[in-house]
Amino acid sequence: MPTYRVNMLLTSIADAGRELLRLRPNRRPRIEQLCRDLLSTRGEASGAALAREIVEAYAALDQAGRLAFFQTLLREFDVDPDRVEAAIEDYQRDPGFERLQALRRVTEPPRQELFRRTNMAPNGTRALVGMRADLLRHLPAHPELRQVDADLHHLLTSWFNPGFLTLARIDWNSPASLLEKIVRYEQVHRIPALEALRRRLAADRRCFAFFHPALPDEPLIFVEVALTRGIADRVQPLIDEATPLFPVAEADTAVFYSINNCQEGLRGVNLGNFLIKLVVADLQRELPQLRQFVTLSPVPGFRRWLEEAREAGDPVLGQAERELLERLESPNWVEDIELAQQAKPVLLGLCSHYLVRVKERGLPRDPVARFHLRNGARLERINWLADTSERGIAQSFGILVNYLYDPGRIERNHEAYVATGEVIHASAVKRLLPSVEARV
Repeated sequence: MPTYRVNMLLTSIADAGRELLRLRPNRRPRIEQLCRDLLSTRGEASGAALAREIVEAYAALDQAGRLAFFQTLLREFDVDPDRVEAAIEDYQRDPGFERLQALRRVTEPPRQELFRRTNMAPNGTRALVGMRADLLRHLPAHPELRQVDADLHHLLTSWFNPGFLTLARIDWNSPASLLEKIVRYEQVHRIPALEALRRRLAADRRCFAFFHPALPDEPLIFVEVALTRGIADRVQPLIDEATPLFPVAEADTAVFYSINNCQEGLRGVNLGNFLIKLVVADLQRELPQLRQFVTLSPVPGFRRWLEEAREAGDPVLGQAERELLERLESPNWVEDIELAQQAKPVLLGLCSHYLVRVKERGLPRDPVARFHLRNGARLERINWLADTSERGIAQSFGILVNYLYDPGRIERNHEAYVATGEVIHASAVKRLLPSVEARV
């Protein structure tokens, strides 16, 4: 059934339920009481009506009110420790199926069921995704709310399982409203205006996105792809509107140069790995001559790690490297050809060390590296001055990285990574490491 018809049905049920709710005396309209009422109601119509009232009441709250609501969810809709302890004792005495089910019920916070029932509201899923986006903004100052976030994240992960998603190609003939959202959601390599998107959707480019039935007009995540001959080592030619079209029939490589999550409320819901693998399969069917599938990815944590290493006196940095980094603090160092040439072997070596050896809790420190390596990619190449935009220079001295997705080795690489945290890397990267090791 099309999503709009489902929403119309839910709206009709909620309208009928609202008439029933008007018959209740002394109803308290506060959102906290609405939540209690929703958890205690049995009827579908009244439940849908209460869910809609909760969504509407939440939308009317300011940020302070939303924070207070999340704190109420934490305090009043959490598990009951006494009931959990009693259920554990019952299960230990009689470890049967019924006791196990009882234990499961009392260990689930009531707010999880509250979220499920709130989803009965028209556009309830959209509202809950937006609610989690608000919650995430409060977490840095209120880490205790991580318990509420964990429950909402758990449900959204189930509801946005890849089995429920639709992969769609976006081109210049897609609805204008969708194209405008692609421009707005592009964060890796900004699109200055809608017309500038035309080149990124030309014949030698591809753009794919995931959609969910509950949010049919909202891309969840999208990837931009350039069809090239050989592995691209610079991003500017891929996003420059003046770049000539490349004959698709001559392409042997698909370069994934921008991956963007569109819904902040779905942060941490793993969509990107499935998107890349499905796009690889789709491109293989459409263009069987393609032999290589690579990314051209940023290294967002590199410069920050270098600054921390300097402050901590990390032995990976010798005196010459420290002096060089001081000279690179000038925003115009790229224009100094001699200085850039001097910096190239040093920074490439340090970047290889950072990506291959610098880890936190046994995994690569860099978030983009973690994402692609966990997906089964190989760290293929590190490219000098591959992104000379202001952001690229500020983030990683203009360095971009190619991660190679070899369909025949993806699963093997993935297993090695999840088992040991091993960073599978090519010989070109390995050759950069000795110059760093010598200083350690």
